[in-house]
Amino acid sequence: MKRNSNTIPNHDGSLPAEDAKDLLRRVRRIRLRTRHVVSAALAGQYHSAFKGRGMEFEEVRPYQIGDDVRSIDWNVSARLGDPHIKLFREERELTVMLAVDVSGSLDFGTQGQFKKDVVAEIIATLAFSASFNNDKVGLLAFTDRVEKYVPPRKGTRHVMRIVRELLALRPEGRGTAIGPAIKELDRVLRQRSVVFVASDFLDHDWETPFRAARRRHDVVPVIVGDRREREMPSMGLVEFTDPESGEKILVDTGRRAVRRRFAERVANRANERRMTFRRMKIDPIEIETGIDFVEPLTAYFRRRERRRSR
Repeated sequence: MKRNSNTIPNHDGSLPAEDAKDLLRRVRRIRLRTRHVVSAALAGQYHSAFKGRGMEFEEVRPYQIGDDVRSIDWNVSARLGDPHIKLFREERELTVMLAVDVSGSLDFGTQGQFKKDVVAEIIATLAFSASFNNDKVGLLAFTDRVEKYVPPRKGTRHVMRIVRELLALRPEGRGTAIGPAIKELDRVLRQRSVVFVASDFLDHDWETPFRAARRRHDVVPVIVGDRREREMPSMGLVEFTDPESGEKILVDTGRRAVRRRFAERVANRANERRMTFRRMKIDPIEIETGIDFVEPLTAYFRRRERRRSR
């Protein structure tokens, strides 16, 4: 069911009773869904995929068959007369920031769900996975402006707050400006963080801010799309409305040449985006409406884990 984005809050900023009940139902539904998804296995994959801030010395113990000889502490071994190795433990705590596009173009979907609903579920899954591993989680929701900022903190209650804030948000803007949102995050984050940027990336001029943020942070694009944004069906004359600008255009979808040009334009834009990320050495997560996002997410975690183990 599509959310009524025109709901007017009460004078004290609270939602009307019916909208508050609807919000509570949606929060519970996402919580139940993500509780199933964020199993120990997925949370473990998340842990393996993302490095902590460094390694901290823990202890020295006698060398055992199978230990990495590169870990031998030669000074201690010489002093004690037997080989000993140094053990380190990972400084696990991370800061995870969720930069979420809530612009008008996310209010679209033809496969049983809107893009914004997919974004809400995957953001909740990432947030609970991070919380399961005792990481701090924060939120920055944006359109063509910053709509909401929730500073990173730990705990399940804080994650639930992030989910509620995201679902209850009534954006003031309709456009998309990824670049300024990334710049704002780069400004407020004091230490290296993992930054997930969830958007359909129907925007331009985001490459330079992405590249700058990449120098300080681990930036992960989460690209959400819909099949009909790639393939235009033959439906005769159709009036399309841009959900961000409100501009209307009449298109003869019955013409094969029109559909072909549309598909080529979309494919070229997607290829350019992939090449841009490849040059930055960034591996995006690509998800579509109507398809379970768990497999693309776990596949991404596995790819990162393999790269980390090399």
